[in-house]
Amino acid sequence: MAQADIGVIGLAVMGQNLVLNMADHGFKVAVYNRSYEKTDAFIRQRVAGRSIVGAQTLSELVDQLATPRKVMLMVKAGAVVDQLIEDLIPLLSEGDIIIDGGNSLYTDSTRRTQRLQAEGLHFIGTGVSGGEEGARTGPSIMPGGDKTAWPAVKPIFQAIAAQSDDQPCCDWVGPEGAGHYVKMVHNGIEYGDMQLIAEAYHLMRQGLGLSVEAIQAVFAEWNQGVLDSYLIEITADLLTFKDQDGEPLVDKILDAAGQKGTGKWTGISSLELGVPVTLITESVYARCLSALKTEREQAADRYPAGEASTLSELDTQAMIDALHDALYASKIMSYAQGYMLMREAANEFDWDLNYGGIALMWRGGCIIRSRFLENIKQAYDQNPTLSNLLHDQFFEDAVKQAERHWRKAVAFAVTEGLPVPAMSSALAFFDGYRCARLPANILQAQRDYFGAHTYERVDAPRGERFHTDWIHSGGHAQSGSYEV
Repeated sequence: MAQADIGVIGLAVMGQNLVLNMADHGFKVAVYNRSYEKTDAFIRQRVAGRSIVGAQTLSELVDQLATPRKVMLMVKAGAVVDQLIEDLIPLLSEGDIIIDGGNSLYTDSTRRTQRLQAEGLHFIGTGVSGGEEGARTGPSIMPGGDKTAWPAVKPIFQAIAAQSDDQPCCDWVGPEGAGHYVKMVHNGIEYGDMQLIAEAYHLMRQGLGLSVEAIQAVFAEWNQGVLDSYLIEITADLLTFKDQDGEPLVDKILDAAGQKGTGKWTGISSLELGVPVTLITESVYARCLSALKTEREQAADRYPAGEASTLSELDTQAMIDALHDALYASKIMSYAQGYMLMREAANEFDWDLNYGGIALMWRGGCIIRSRFLENIKQAYDQNPTLSNLLHDQFFEDAVKQAERHWRKAVAFAVTEGLPVPAMSSALAFFDGYRCARLPANILQAQRDYFGAHTYERVDAPRGERFHTDWIHSGGHAQSGSYEV
């Protein structure tokens, strides 16, 4: 009997769908689940005619694999991954490969790469995006870790990945935790996109008083233009669903959002690296705020909203148009911030990231797939050292065209007392980024006043530090060059 091309551990929905995807592309797959009953049920119910074999133990799974053995973990991130790795190490031989396809923290993937290298084994930390449907029909796959293992898994990963313009949405990302880092940023941008769409919905529902049906038509129309994306598409779709009483289902869903941590990790990394990823971080905080449901209801009684504006039909359509542009410009800021973060991480960890290639990987299969990812790819193809998407001509033109409407939409939200944390933080970031002189001079003077932290001067070379005795100088500058 021919040995299996790859083994998969973990048969939750994502694991099962990836296995079926691999089998559909001609690969023989061995599968194992901690509960053999789940393995047996999967084999009996879903495998008919496919080259999939079950294993009752890890040892049996490993024995069924062709060399170099490739074992992919599709289990919950964290301690379970480490335990499985330790259980597999004695069963594997030099040159064998362990792949982690879960949403692991990138620092864990870096540590695991080094751990397995010490054992003569290879580790690939792989971001997989697309949800259950993507896993079955073609996800975006972002592998990183030990590059010597890439040739062995490349044929499988690129065969099962989504395709965009006949190119697989999968390529090598970089060493150590680079694959999971890029997946983390992807998920952070996903948080931002979702929050922006929710804010646009809220402004139309509460600010403009539109029906769910009318808002559904707006999103469906938006999906035909520059906002064309998976998340806009599914938003238009979910707004068509009715509850059993015939009312829109979305109105019956509790407004308290959950999260699994990748958006939070993105915010933490941005703080550690000093990159202003404000929109994504505000999107995480918006979910945290939504969880305070009882307190919000109590606060609503204490601070009732004022009377809503009454707009004419013409003014309502003008505001819908403004919201379109505000959503588009804010979305550009989100991607710009995400790419800023990846660039700084690459500098910090000495990763050679292909930013255009990352945009290609995100063009199909993943949750944030959208029309302008092609424009991001083109921007980095034209200038691989591009410091920020806002310095690319396409995005400069897009933001300038949308700016007036963007401000109009945010101003409307503020006037109506409706929260738009992501949209407004995106605008604040843009205004800060394009401001040649910020009030940080006051901050630096304050820091030097109370803590002698020193400061730089506009009339001295960068890097030269100064300190003033603010308390005893009698109001006269007595600063001088200061050795740090």
